[in-house]
Amino acid sequence: MGTAALDGMVFIAVGILEESATRTPRVLSVVSSVLERSIRKNEKLIRGSKMKDVITMFHASEVPALSIRRYIERIFKYSSCSPSCFVVAYIYIERFLQRRGICLTSLNIHRLLITSIVVAAKFMDDECYSNAYYAKIGGVSLSELNKLEIEFLLSLDFKLHVTIDTFGKYCRQLEDEGVGEKQISRLMRVSSIRGD
Repeated sequence: MGTAALDGMVFIAVGILEESATRTPRVLSVVSSVLERSIRKNEKLIRGSKMKDVITMFHASEVPALSIRRYIERIFKYSSCSPSCFVVAYIYIERFLQRRGICLTSLNIHRLLITSIVVAAKFMDDECYSNAYYAKIGGVSLSELNKLEIEFLLSLDFKLHVTIDTFGKYCRQLEDEGVGEKQISRLMRVSSIRGD
């Protein structure tokens, strides 16, 4: 089987190529699960090592009430961003964290998400909304979103291009995470049925 066919199967499995306009693409739940796991791991390391989290303009003063999954679903619902935008936003977040040398935490994830999705939508999608509209969706002020976007772009050196190979690699990684997630929930159901 060729790479293109394999990537097509991965894109379908992750939910990038879903046809249903009424169903939430699977990629949103997979991305949110990956981010949540990363945050739990990072916060455990921060607590365990007594090291301080590097505070950036992306940090909130307290953890937002909306879960990561609900926040991503809200952005998807009101922004009409393509599912592939969420994969590209995830790639941008990883690049940002690597360049800045900071950890993903429950205090910075929401602002990083809205900012990376706005940048991805502007770069990827044919149509996108104004920053004022995205700010309302994301629960931040327009001036704050503008500052976050500039800081984010500067941190990435405005290098927004994602190759097809990189996009495919991340989709496969997310699919592997999603398959692992399914196996874990299946094991939990089996365990509860057996009474383990």
